[in-house]
Amino acid sequence: MYKKKLVIDVHGHLSAPPHFRAYAMNLMSLRSASSTLAIPETAMAAAQERHLAMLDNCKVDLQLLSPRPVTMMHWERPFLVDKWTQTTNDLIATQCKLHPKRFVGIAQLPQTTYRGIESCLPELTRCIRDLGFVGAIVNPDPGGNRMTPGMNDEYWFPLYEKAEELDATLIVHPSVSRDPRLEIIPHSYQYNNLTEETLATQLLERSDVFTRFPRLRVVVCHCGGALRRLLDHGGVMDALATEHGRDSRVLPSGQEAGSQMGPGFGSVRKAKPNLSNNLFFDTCAYDSIFLGAAIRQHGSNRMVFGTEVPGTGSGVLNPETGKPSDDVLAILQKLEFLDDDDIVKMVHDNPRKVFPLLEKVYFS
Repeated sequence: MYKKKLVIDVHGHLSAPPHFRAYAMNLMSLRSASSTLAIPETAMAAAQERHLAMLDNCKVDLQLLSPRPVTMMHWERPFLVDKWTQTTNDLIATQCKLHPKRFVGIAQLPQTTYRGIESCLPELTRCIRDLGFVGAIVNPDPGGNRMTPGMNDEYWFPLYEKAEELDATLIVHPSVSRDPRLEIIPHSYQYNNLTEETLATQLLERSDVFTRFPRLRVVVCHCGGALRRLLDHGGVMDALATEHGRDSRVLPSGQEAGSQMGPGFGSVRKAKPNLSNNLFFDTCAYDSIFLGAAIRQHGSNRMVFGTEVPGTGSGVLNPETGKPSDDVLAILQKLEFLDDDDIVKMVHDNPRKVFPLLEKVYFS
């Protein structure tokens, strides 16, 4: 609890015993989707005990539980992806049923480059209507090869339409990359996260997606990727672009352009669309400088509390707080420009606004 308000963490991942990944290995190696996952109750209980203890340590009351993105297997053939996705979502539902006051589900989608996004809609519907989930993870690059159309493309529109219909919230969280340039970097998926989340944010901000789907809500993880380095979201470059960033033009050099090649600074800047009800970012960043800058740039109204506990930061001590680095609430409390109202907004009010199905599934 924080100031007598439930602390809601929108960025949590499934905890499962080794049986789960052993089953995944069998799927991939045997190339058969006929087997069924079996986990002893004692093993599942032990995995949950550790997870709950870490949530308690970080003062998280309710966590939205999604698949671990690196295990989503989107690079595989569809028949294996379908089986793995259904198994994963069923296990998430099991964890939520074991601890209904602590967990609510976020679905994995059976994404694959072998077929269109329409193939994901039945599983999304099943998870929302039958399993009581409140949203779904979306991988913007399921093939890991950056060949999937950008999130502004019509390729994604059937998913956006179905999410609106179900009142489900979409969470952008990449998986792994097969970019050979990243192979020498340990845990290279972290850098892929930054790249793909930055692209997703820019493409959603600079397109007509939310004009077409005004009730669509999207959360981009890890503060939305890289922060902007130019004033006013690109300022001059935005001003010279036509509607939705297409057909950009550059003025000739001269007095208006400051006697240099490039865009001039005298052009009228077009107003950016108001996406305060559509596009949001979570607080899952463990560097206080980065997190503070993200909150300043995006505004606390568009930030939702996310920790990824237990995950990447659980075993690393934050020297500023003296606590595990994924104790994000402790980091927020150290940011002097935030007051209690700002923090309550991010840890409680905004998650309930951004995930309205929580009212039906959890708070009713």
